[in-house]
Amino acid sequence: MVELKKTRRIYAMKVIKKALVTDDEDIDWVQTEKHVFETASNHPFLVGLHSCFQTPSRLFFVIEFVRGGDLMFHMQRQRRLPEEHARFYAAEISLALNFLHEKGIIYRDLKLDNVLLDHEGHIKLTDYGMCKEGIRPGDTTSTFCGTPNYIAPEILRGEDYGFSVDWWALGVLLYEMLAGRSPFDIAGASENPDQNTEDYLFQVILEKTIRIPRSLSVKAASVLKGFLNKNPADRLGCNRDSAFMDIVNHPFFKSIDWEMLEQKQITPPFRPRLDSERDLANFPPEFTDEPVHLTPDDDRVIDKIDQSEFEGFEYVNPLLMSLEDCV
Repeated sequence: MVELKKTRRIYAMKVIKKALVTDDEDIDWVQTEKHVFETASNHPFLVGLHSCFQTPSRLFFVIEFVRGGDLMFHMQRQRRLPEEHARFYAAEISLALNFLHEKGIIYRDLKLDNVLLDHEGHIKLTDYGMCKEGIRPGDTTSTFCGTPNYIAPEILRGEDYGFSVDWWALGVLLYEMLAGRSPFDIAGASENPDQNTEDYLFQVILEKTIRIPRSLSVKAASVLKGFLNKNPADRLGCNRDSAFMDIVNHPFFKSIDWEMLEQKQITPPFRPRLDSERDLANFPPEFTDEPVHLTPDDDRVIDKIDQSEFEGFEYVNPLLMSLEDCV
């Protein structure tokens, strides 16, 4: 958390050591994250970028500070969410994902930890480190990446994939919100070392029939089955012609006015409790109590860095600058 002295506004800051950006792939990753941050600044449900700058040893991203905490934090306190709450969050997430897809970006890291709540209770997706750019309708990629519990079957099968993997991850996340657990939890797995491995989790994702809790409504069960279809060609949101409209028109989302939702004209079902702009009560204390510590620069390390690789990294969001000039 950092403060812009001119306006006293609070932002978050992401710091990357240049020494860790060691090859062309790492440089591409940094540039992709920066570009997606710039693109995301144009959508209400994506964390946007204020500015970027650098020193001889580090790269700095100054980004929106979203004060309401992440869904993981709130789920740990509520265990499961009412269907109305889960529907609202899933709809806002859907709009954010669809925006990225329309810009040719696969998100690839949707999970509870990356869904933040703002001070009003609207969601914002964050962390674009795994994004893939330049994907047109019908294009695919093949990199194996993601958070294990959310990785789509087609990635595990080693198949080329497209935007379908994001809709699978939304299905996993929606299941977690509604059921209070992962769709891939195995009873007694924690006591059986053979069932408590990543390989076993992947086997479950590929082979296990997902059981929908009987306590969920018919519409909720239907949308979960749609998103969690192991065949991406038949998955909800993945039809080449109707795509996102299949989600918009699904009975589970019938009560959603999508235009009003995108304009943030629908009141969120939950508003995080915040006493001030600097209130950190919605973040785990093990993170907020940890002192900021930047290791001293080592001239020998800096001398080995090719600074030309980072030319043009500096950036200031013109929209945010114009807003600050009005303060």
